[in-house]
Amino acid sequence: MTFTHMTAVAGQYFNGLGLWGWTAWAAAASLACLAVYDRFFSGDNILMNFPVVGHIRYFLIEIGPELRQYIVANNHEEAPFNREEREWVYRSARGENNYFGFGTDDQIYGTGYPIIKHAVFPHGETSFAASIHDKAESIPAAKILGEQHDRKKAWRPDSIVNISAMSFGSLGGHAIEALNRGAKLAGCYHNTGEGGLSPHHRNGADVIYQIGTGYFGCRDLDGSFSMDKLLETVEGYQNVRGIEIKLSQGAKPGKGGVLPGRKVTEEIARIRGVHPGKDCISPNSHSAFHDVKTMIKFIEDIARSTGLPVGVKSAVGHLDFWEELAKEMKRSKKGPDWITIDGGEGGTGAAPLTFADHVSLPFKVGFSRVYKTFLEEKMADKVTWIGSGKLGFPDRAVVAFAMGVDMINIARESMLSIGCIQAQKCHTDRCPSGIATQSSWLQAGLDPHVQSQRFARFCQSFRNELLAVTHACGYEHPSQFTAEDVEVGSGPGTCKTLKEVYGYTPDRKWTRIEGWGHDAAKHPVTRKKAA
Repeated sequence: MTFTHMTAVAGQYFNGLGLWGWTAWAAAASLACLAVYDRFFSGDNILMNFPVVGHIRYFLIEIGPELRQYIVANNHEEAPFNREEREWVYRSARGENNYFGFGTDDQIYGTGYPIIKHAVFPHGETSFAASIHDKAESIPAAKILGEQHDRKKAWRPDSIVNISAMSFGSLGGHAIEALNRGAKLAGCYHNTGEGGLSPHHRNGADVIYQIGTGYFGCRDLDGSFSMDKLLETVEGYQNVRGIEIKLSQGAKPGKGGVLPGRKVTEEIARIRGVHPGKDCISPNSHSAFHDVKTMIKFIEDIARSTGLPVGVKSAVGHLDFWEELAKEMKRSKKGPDWITIDGGEGGTGAAPLTFADHVSLPFKVGFSRVYKTFLEEKMADKVTWIGSGKLGFPDRAVVAFAMGVDMINIARESMLSIGCIQAQKCHTDRCPSGIATQSSWLQAGLDPHVQSQRFARFCQSFRNELLAVTHACGYEHPSQFTAEDVEVGSGPGTCKTLKEVYGYTPDRKWTRIEGWGHDAAKHPVTRKKAA
């Protein structure tokens, strides 16, 4: 057969292949090229020994979390939030039945398992069913932020459950807008996170403006703090009700925040005062102060200039700082109006593995040590205490209130309520739910108006169930819980109260919250259980 004849036969063959034939040839050629690359150029021992097939292993590793979530894991196996916890948030957000049947499948005899002790004669006459579906019910804070230091714009938050610090940058604009709109509907406040006050935060909710070590939104060109910039920001939006200085956070305590360059859009760069497309890295400490006394001066300067109450947020490590802070606040009668304690189990964005897993104390341990330090100086009731770190469930909230918190902030639970599926892709900019990403394509799937309704329903359901448990224990307000109202498993078949475990019960002085409850005159907030 001549070369010309062979060419003619090949031409006839390829002409007769059609679309599917050409597709098969193209696929085979691509696989052959991939096999050659894997075997001789990849530098990966698995791919070199098993060309093409080795990619299946890496694909299965990539989708492993999804496979476990949907197929393998049981109700309590996953972390940071297990299937039952996510389902409770999802059902609450959708306004569906969030009850569970056939009793608990928790390990109720496990060490550390919390048991809330109910009262024989519960508070009030409202049934559980009526209470849980009372959409008008809210729970205001028992303390007024800034009252102790006579701030000009002292303020009582309308809700004891609020949105924790999550920056625009870490979350996309659609997610921030959804949360802010939802916060307005639910009557709770929205903490901006350290990324500055964006247009997405300006949808009607009360706002706590957070200042981190990068001073984003209130910095000079050289990155130093600017009081003029701060005043320009907070005076330009009347819904800013307080300022929080972030010392550290649970995700990466002692290390500054990192927003990867691919997330730093033109809009984010403009709001933060940084360069677009470049990694936005916060220092690990503040340049505006360097010790307790200069920090208090910084706080007082901001409070005096803005009139707003000012608080601090921190994870907990060594106690030296807290001991000095309590003593200096007692001596000077100055300092933060609130303290937010973030547990080491917290975190919504990117963090190094060691920091996320091993740096800073978990919430219950860290909070109890700091609160007890202030209690010993008789300063615990001079501060409003806010807890953060996986507290977005009624049982965990009760434990936190029993330990001394006055309010709680929730982050990841808020994300779950607007559609987060715990894909754990927050650090990649490829969040499939369109929440922790700046991708316009992925964000398009998140409708802020729809998801704001979901957050509002979740927040309302959370508060209603928390209030129902409060009433079941004989109290009117969650801040009345004491460390003797909760016991935790301490060994085989034994339990201890939180007072026995941590060595204190909260110190609280009460005043009536006007206008709250079914009849404020009949039901003032008192220290005693209802008769």
